[in-house]
Amino acid sequence: MTTFKRASRALTSKLAAIYTCNFHPVTSLSHFSYTQNASFCSRPRQNNKEGSTIDLNQYPSDNIRNFSIIAHVDHGKSTLADRLLELTGTIRKGHGQPQYLDKLQVERERGITVKAQTATMFHRHKFLGSDTDFLLNLIDTPGHVDFSYEVSRSLAACQGALLVVDAAQGVQAQTVANFYLAFESNLAIIPVINKIDQPTADPDRVKAQLKSMFDLNPSDVLLTSAKTGLGLEQVLPAAIERIPPPPGKSTSPLRMLLLDSYYDEYKGVICHVAIVDGALHKGDKICSAATGQSYEVSDVGIMHPELVATGILLTGQVGYIVSGMRSTKEARVGDTLNHTRTVIQPLPGFKPAKHMVFSGLYPADGSDFEALNHAIERLTCNDASVSVTKESSTALGLGFRYQASDLVKLDILLNGQPVDAMATIVHKSKAPRVGRELVEKLKTFIDRLTY
Repeated sequence: MTTFKRASRALTSKLAAIYTCNFHPVTSLSHFSYTQNASFCSRPRQNNKEGSTIDLNQYPSDNIRNFSIIAHVDHGKSTLADRLLELTGTIRKGHGQPQYLDKLQVERERGITVKAQTATMFHRHKFLGSDTDFLLNLIDTPGHVDFSYEVSRSLAACQGALLVVDAAQGVQAQTVANFYLAFESNLAIIPVINKIDQPTADPDRVKAQLKSMFDLNPSDVLLTSAKTGLGLEQVLPAAIERIPPPPGKSTSPLRMLLLDSYYDEYKGVICHVAIVDGALHKGDKICSAATGQSYEVSDVGIMHPELVATGILLTGQVGYIVSGMRSTKEARVGDTLNHTRTVIQPLPGFKPAKHMVFSGLYPADGSDFEALNHAIERLTCNDASVSVTKESSTALGLGFRYQASDLVKLDILLNGQPVDAMATIVHKSKAPRVGRELVEKLKTFIDRLTY
């Protein structure tokens, strides 16, 4: 008995020592982690305002410039956006991830912009003889040909555009398409020849192309290298001086253009909007011109470059709203939002999504149907133009009918991120047999030429 008591006391003292040793390192580690995040944050929420609240009333319409960057795929559009954010102090130089506005992993992997992103920047410039603070709204648009409608809706919220052209490749297909989208929208176009640091760069040849194809004056062309920072100091002054302010009326009823949306698991659907007329305040009740549904605005603010609540958006400003939408199906790109119980003329150009690509998705194992269902819901919750319905096949059993407006969205669905429900895990000894059975089943029900 005495031996047992001694062993018990020894064990208790050891546990107490272990608890004491483990307690202090955990506390200090937590404190260290917090200070690291605070000191090296690459996404500052304010622009040299030392944490002060941003007052949007200080920026009348005459001090606002809304512009977009349009370019062919891989001509340096997202890199140029990064440099502009750094020049204005919106993000810290060297601490932000490359292609900052490309939020999706598939965008960075493929080098294409899929979702339109907005960023509000503050810049002081000597204008009309005095130093003036300007609010600059940058709208980063998709560069792929399949997103021409999304680009047109983003351009509808702008008064100018930076037309970026690769100094080596010159004018490409999407350069022409995006130029005419901007031209039809009566935007002020600023030509920018990028990547002039490349050994094969030929700016004079590209200037001649811009003159012959678009009738753009070679003297108006800006020569830059977004990678090295060469010539970037002339981009923002050119945007301020050449692009006109928003033409909206602050005394008119509210009209908002819905640019894009995405789903947040905490806040629900977050919509990117541009205030065309009037003003929006937190707590206002709004309705959709396309669906007729009403919502109450629970949060409103700007992207600087992340969500920064301001409680108000004024005429000509671009920001975000949270209104309690449960699905992005309710947030249609190009829709007009206005105050309830007001009669307004919807903004022109809205088109409902037209499905052009159809695909069937089936689990290899019928027992994985529910897992596939949850995986598809998770993948499609950020795209309102995608439609998925359940269907059945005699050969493959229960599955889904995937309908999208363009082929690249199907490619992104299947390759954007790994989905366990779309893969069958079998032992290597059974893999040949399972594969042959699946192929034989497909041969029976698919035409030979199509197969």
